Amino acid sequence: MYDFSHFKRQGQETVEWLKREFSGIRTGRATPAILDNVSVESYGTLMKVKEISSIVGVDAKSLRVAPWDMSQAKNIEKGIVAADLGLSVAVDDKGLRVIFPELSAERRQALLKVAKGKLEEGRVAIRGEREKVKEDIEKKEKAGGMGEDDKWRFMEDLKKLVDGFNKDLEAAYERKEKEIQE
Repeated sequence: MYDFSHFKRQGQETVEWLKREFSGIRTGRATPAILDNVSVESYGTLMKVKEISSIVGVDAKSLRVAPWDMSQAKNIEKGIVAADLGLSVAVDDKGLRVIFPELSAERRQALLKVAKGKLEEGRVAIRGEREKVKEDIEKKEKAGGMGEDDKWRFMEDLKKLVDGFNKDLEAAYERKEKEIQE
């Protein structure tokens, strides 16, 4: 038997990576995950917004960012604006209000293009791992560790695993596409 556990782990990590990347692509709905990758200059170091404040959804179109230290509000505002997520930020005495404007047709198309690029990155990662496993199987066959029938059976198993991961990546893309189109 060939051990596909490393390939399965790498494939699952790729699917999870794609889901995280998609969570950072803004849609018409306010979601705290959009700010997960936004970095802010805080006390001389770069920190994530979620590390120096609490982020909660106020309604479908806005978030409330409450810094634990109000002196960081301006830095958080600068970080969100610099991230170029297409969000409006208003600072008040309670923290920041992050407003999600309606998406234009052009912006939707641009977001779909970004999502499609991330999907392709995921596919490339899966293909790269597939090639490593193929080389390993062929190396073992040449070394006499397995017969040709076993090699082809393992190649077929690998193809099924790759197809499964590609299906998962495609499903994540379709969910994001639907979300962007709403």
